[in-house]
Amino acid sequence: MINLQLPTPPLKKFKNMFGDMMGMMSKLKEAKKKVEETKKRLDTVLVDEASNDNKLKITLTANRTIKSIDIDDALLEDKEQLEDYLVLTLNKAIERATQINEAELAAAAKDGMPNIPGMDMFK
Repeated sequence: MINLQLPTPPLKKFKNMFGDMMGMMSKLKEAKKKVEETKKRLDTVLVDEASNDNKLKITLTANRTIKSIDIDDALLEDKEQLEDYLVLTLNKAIERATQINEAELAAAAKDGMPNIPGMDMFK
């Protein structure tokens, strides 16, 4: 009678890999939940921006929803000047809100992401 010894069945390796995958899936679900919670919270984070001379003030959320625009009466006399003020100040406000939004969402996603060696997606 010949006694053959077979190597460790691949099933054990598969179970380990599957277990790791389940852990990763769980972490991804947590990350998704954190990101959704952060998005809701960013609706309450207000970003205030004003023109250099404070004749125009804009408030928007970190999710870039405009909440208020305050215009000095002096700007109402010159439509072209008001348009310029709006474009410049809105762009500055949106840029700041976007920076806050991206930083907060990246932090929320990073906390919940599985640690995959060699893959730092948040450099």
